[in-house]
Amino acid sequence: MFETSIYSGDKTKDYELTIKQLEALIEGEQDDIANLSNATALLNQFLTDINWVGFYLWKKDELVLGPFQGLPACVRIGYGKGVCGTAVHERKTQRIANVHAFPGHIACDSASNSEIVIPIMKNSEVYGVLDIDSPSKDRFDEVDQIYLEKFVNVLEKYI
Repeated sequence: MFETSIYSGDKTKDYELTIKQLEALIEGEQDDIANLSNATALLNQFLTDINWVGFYLWKKDELVLGPFQGLPACVRIGYGKGVCGTAVHERKTQRIANVHAFPGHIACDSASNSEIVIPIMKNSEVYGVLDIDSPSKDRFDEVDQIYLEKFVNVLEKYI
């Protein structure tokens, strides 16, 4: 349904198209797992130079692995632990240029060198996080952050 050849190479326009694709995929669907699964597949197909994309969902005071694309991952992450737990604790996006310099980084995949984690909120409470890893250092820039936060904002309307 969505081919990579439809992307123009203009990062901003391609993110806008991806967000429209997300809305088309999840509009009218009530199942969170189905929507999150399609969201990971869409991002995995769209983003280059990544080795993991997925969700951790907030359950009983910890993050639990949700739908993802990539190698097997850590199943549970504690509050304030690693980049994902820090995103929950601070309730703000964590854009980490070099994960090896991040205090308390949890290395689920030793090939990961940079990471971006965006908290997902529902009714002012943490629902989970979107986590994306890259084998390249400093993979994620301000444009990525802005549009991935918009991507998450769309998800928040449907979860």
